[in-house]
Order: sequence, then structure tokens, then C-alpha cells
Amino acid sequence: MPRCELDHLVIAAGTLEAGVSYVEERLGVRVPEGGKHPLMGTHNCLMQLGRGAFLEIIAIDSDAPEPQRPRWFNLDDTRVQARIAERPRLHTWVVRTDGIAKAVTASPISPGQVEEGRRGDRVWNITISKNGTMPEDGLFPTLIEWPDFVGPAAGMADLGCRFETLKISHNAPEKLTAALAAIGAEHLAQVDQASENNAAGLLADIQSPNGLVTLD
Repeated sequence: MPRCELDHLVIAAGTLEAGVSYVEERLGVRVPEGGKHPLMGTHNCLMQLGRGAFLEIIAIDSDAPEPQRPRWFNLDDTRVQARIAERPRLHTWVVRTDGIAKAVTASPISPGQVEEGRRGDRVWNITISKNGTMPEDGLFPTLIEWPDFVGPAAGMADLGCRFETLKISHNAPEKLTAALAAIGAEHLAQVDQASENNAAGLLADIQSPNGLVTLD
């Protein structure tokens, strides 16, 4: 079975500045600029979270040409745009694997097709659906494969924030847990039953200059 580790958490925002301000208010740090994704018409800001993981704040790049395909992370969906216009959200998570093709084949939940990503001299493989949607509305992770199983986190700003726990509320937790186990990722998140008082979604506990903070 391929190795799997948390690669990064994704905060989606209506604008990058809104996302940066949200994280600064919650965690007490200002996340620096990352880069642009010309193929997807998005841009991001990035920082380390320890243990090889990182935080990505992502938004549609209004200065970029309209992409020739749906943007990743379902950012073209009008419902998603309305939610992140209200405030930035912990939108989904990305799992690093050393066997992305095997993980895709083994998963009972389709994570999408494997595509090559590229920015500068960095190349990776990532799962993306043709229509831009996310598996289980982002509760099941996007899969990514970096050369030699080493992601880019070590080269990002270390602002003193550390990932602690990812909690997922799901309407069918047994289904999600089984799918995570099938790809070797069941140890990466706590999965609970969604309910009227515990809506389906993601919660991430982060140690920060503001103490232990839960991002949602």
C-alpha cells in the first residue's frame, strides 16, 4: 500500500487578501505570497505547518486569463463562490502519496484523474476531476505525488504554526473511513457523524502565536 501523509490544508477565499486577513486574525500570522497557477487561473499564499505539511490560501486570480477548463477545488461553482464570499473557509485537504496511481485504483471514492502540475522547475502529479468538483465536497482528499515523497513545505515561511488534528464530519462516516483506509490515509483524520448540531465539514486544530486555534 502506498505511503500517505498530510500534504496541506486548503483555505479558499473570495480574494487572497481576504484569506490572508482571515488567517492573520485567527492565527496571528500574515501568510506570504506563494505563486500563480496559469492553467487554473488561481494564485495562493503559503506557510509551513510542521511535519512536512503546509497551509495554502487559494483564490481565483482576477488578473489571469480565464482558464480553458474548470478550475480545481470547485472554485467556479456559484455555491462555493457565495460561501467564500461570506468569509474564507477551510475548503479541503490534500494527501501526499508515493503511489498515486495505485491509490486512485484502490479508492472506492473517485478522486479524479491524475494530471501533471508544474510551476517553475517544480513538477508533481495531482488528482483533478474533469469538471473541477471535489470528491465528497472536499471531505475526501485530493491526492498529490511529489518526487521522492518530499513536498515543498520546507522552503516556505515558518511562522510558528503547527498542525495538530484534522476532524471531519460526514453524513456517512463509515463510507469515508473505509475509503481513507483503502488508500492508507485513515490515520490522518478523525471522522465523525454529521448531525443537525455538527454539520458536514472540516475542522483543523492549529497551534499558533494565538494559541490552539480551530480553523473551519
